[in-house]
Amino acid sequence: MTDTVTTAPADLADPGPLRRLAHIRWSDFSLVPVILVLMVIGFIVSPVFLTSDNLISVIQQSSELSLLVLGQALILICGRMDLSLESTIGIAPVIAMWLVLPSEGGRFAGLGLLPTWTAIPLCLLVGLLIGTVNGFLMLKLNVNGFIATLGMLTMLRGLHVGITEGKSITDVPRSFRYLGMTDWLGAPAAVWICLTLFAVGGAALAWLRQGRALYAIGGNPEAARAAGIRVDRITWVVLALGGLLAAFAGILYTGHYGSVAATQGNGWIFQVFAAAVIGGISLKGGRGTLFGALTGVLTLQLVVNVMTLGGVPALWNQFLNGAIIIVALVISRFASGEKQD
Repeated sequence: MTDTVTTAPADLADPGPLRRLAHIRWSDFSLVPVILVLMVIGFIVSPVFLTSDNLISVIQQSSELSLLVLGQALILICGRMDLSLESTIGIAPVIAMWLVLPSEGGRFAGLGLLPTWTAIPLCLLVGLLIGTVNGFLMLKLNVNGFIATLGMLTMLRGLHVGITEGKSITDVPRSFRYLGMTDWLGAPAAVWICLTLFAVGGAALAWLRQGRALYAIGGNPEAARAAGIRVDRITWVVLALGGLLAAFAGILYTGHYGSVAATQGNGWIFQVFAAAVIGGISLKGGRGTLFGALTGVLTLQLVVNVMTLGGVPALWNQFLNGAIIIVALVISRFASGEKQD
């Protein structure tokens, strides 16, 4: 903690070329050889693995999960967490469609209050609002972040089921379908969008003062305040951004499958934390890169894909995600030499 106190203000004041790379470690690239090994294993397990259809399916699924991981990674870096992201990916599209879809002639009883073209802006606004409320609970009411977002997760899940009456919504607006199903330059549009957002986020963490401030806040918030960083304001913005990204993930996921399932997002938070942890994001804050988080997502998706092609039932996926989290935490604990509190 002493290093954070002494170096954080300097990093913010003098963003030289070397300091911009200060948070990048060789360990952030540790999953690259793992990904290559998984690809070799996948080819051995089944020749179908290296077909274009299979690989495109893997990266498509990775892109949707990646947006949740991107939001959670930013939140974790600044020393917070948000469990409600898995509910936001479902409830944000539901509320948007509830407001724009008419009840006549459809399976879903919408209100039809607004034109259909507003569906995407409404969805994003809902995600932004959820993240903002989480920030209010944590920063203004001083509610424990884990408890606050767990309560939000449960409440939003109940709202999702209540609005849809436990049924799937199949009348998806055309704008959702475009983003979820369109290909750009031979790859799904969602993949290009995801890569662009990760690149923007990585550049912000390395080049922008506010981005570098996240590491200072996560490492030692009191030292960050002493350095003149507006800790609460930046943290609040990051929490709101996390909700926004989760809502955007909901748009891509809904458009890809052409519907909103009553269980959309259920259990995703385990995958999100698994990807972040194995990607080098510290649960204590102040450490990690978005590149590492992205490789964490790819690793998880490749493991699941290889297991599926190998005939392993999908029922084992949740067990695998939990095991990966535990192993990654143990490895990180001994590799970093951190002491228990």
